[in-house]
Amino acid sequence: QVQLVESGGGLVQPGGSLRLSCEASAHTFSTLTMAWFRQAPGKEREFVAAIGRTNALTDYADSVKGRFTITRDNANNTVYLQMNSLKPEDTALYYCAGRDNYYIWRSEGKYDYWGQGTQVTVSS
Repeated sequence: QVQLVESGGGLVQPGGSLRLSCEASAHTFSTLTMAWFRQAPGKEREFVAAIGRTNALTDYADSVKGRFTITRDNANNTVYLQMNSLKPEDTALYYCAGRDNYYIWRSEGKYDYWGQGTQVTVSS
């Protein structure tokens, strides 16, 4: 069983930046495809970004492309989400997810492991 723990959320002003981290308990972290999803109040959970087993393969939702960057550090079992130029509509609970697979997916149903989430609030 893989445990995922997110951190780095908080309150930030519009235009600001945050970096989220997700640390995995798995010794086989390097075989996991990882992703970030988010869920705003009253809305369904949505895909944000995904990364393959290395930093060479990534995918982003159109709403965050050019502002967010997903990376991973396999030596430290951690995936990151650098969020720049934050907007109020980025306010949500952000979840880290993982799957032991080569491909990256946008569908939350493809992911087997989930963290508890970290809150990001963008407000002046």
